[in-house]
Amino acid sequence: MQAVEISSFGAPEVLRLGERPVPVAAEGEVLIRVSASGVNRPDVLQRTGNYPVPPGASDIPGLEVAGVIASGDAAAMAAAGLKVGDRVCALVAGGGYAQWCVAPVGQCLPVPDGLDDIAAASLPETFFTVWSNVFDRARLQAGETLLVQGGTSGRGVTAIQMAKALGARVIATAGSDDKCAACLALGADHAINYKTQDFVTAVADLTGGQGVNVVLDMVAGAYVAREIDCLAEDGRLVIIAVQGGVKAEFNAGMVLRKRLTITGSTLRPRPVAFKAALAQALRERVWPLLAQGQIKPVIHQVFPASEAAAAHTLMESNRHIGKLVLTWA
Repeated sequence: MQAVEISSFGAPEVLRLGERPVPVAAEGEVLIRVSASGVNRPDVLQRTGNYPVPPGASDIPGLEVAGVIASGDAAAMAAAGLKVGDRVCALVAGGGYAQWCVAPVGQCLPVPDGLDDIAAASLPETFFTVWSNVFDRARLQAGETLLVQGGTSGRGVTAIQMAKALGARVIATAGSDDKCAACLALGADHAINYKTQDFVTAVADLTGGQGVNVVLDMVAGAYVAREIDCLAEDGRLVIIAVQGGVKAEFNAGMVLRKRLTITGSTLRPRPVAFKAALAQALRERVWPLLAQGQIKPVIHQVFPASEAAAAHTLMESNRHIGKLVLTWA
């Protein structure tokens, strides 16, 4: 099979099409004939040598795929209501940039009605991540307010739509007026251009000085102290990336006085059972919203798999709004 390989750690040009053996599904797994592969920020980190592959995972990058089940553990598939020939999308720990990919049955979800494989391939990584962090860890409830940092990223567009569909108020930040307009079009109640406005002041104005209940942070670093200032009493800050650095200095007294929770997580190394539980929650709570069109995949650009380097270049430019996807002929 063809697969996109990391020939050495470095710039996007190190991504090359190579030949690999077709993987074999083990117990509890399925083999998927891949039509499309989602591109995510962790893939960029892996390419640059900053995100080690978990033990036992493929060294081929790619954390999400969509396609057709070709074979696998029949008993596990039956228990999950799946069968050979079903169209599915799946979250994987690696190996997604390939024509064939194995995935744990519990991490597979049916392609929502009305979506093609390109749209479906854009779902798993961001939807699993947002559900796990915003709704499980940060416990966002209907009627509360969520601040999404980086509202036009893949995770940002997912968080905006999911939170709105489930009854929350959403404030998003973005780096241009056009991107702010895109956040509003996705359903955000307010959008803040962080390059021309101080988001702490803007959040205070928008909430009447009360602050937000939850912050979804993909920056960390110096943002943490400012986000603590944005939080309401009993607020929750959840960190899912550290693009601004791993070190932060903040007012711990504010954490005590406002009874704040600071948390975060990475999804890739978590066990299959954990991810399977997320999949089940998504299938029950979110997949119907996708089928009904209340939540829509946001695809910025589609690339042939042979142009994976161009997809990574675009991702690193931060010019995109939504997801980037690779396709296989």
